Amino acid sequence: MSFLFGSPKVPALPLEPAPPTKDDEVIKKAAEEERQRIRLMRGRSSTILTGGTGVIDDPMLMRKTLLGGA
Repeated sequence: MSFLFGSPKVPALPLEPAPPTKDDEVIKKAAEEERQRIRLMRGRSSTILTGGTGVIDDPMLMRKTLLGGA
């Protein structure tokens, strides 16, 4: 029997808030915290040049050389 009363009234939807911009302090703080977290996760691993087994190649210091020859 809904045809007698017509369609129901739909309330207006509330407006969405504006999206944050890169200039917002909250965004800047979150970005800095993320960079700090990544920096701490890396630790000293970015400074280590060899693996756990060390250098595999023969070092240049152990090779015998003939001094004074041409």
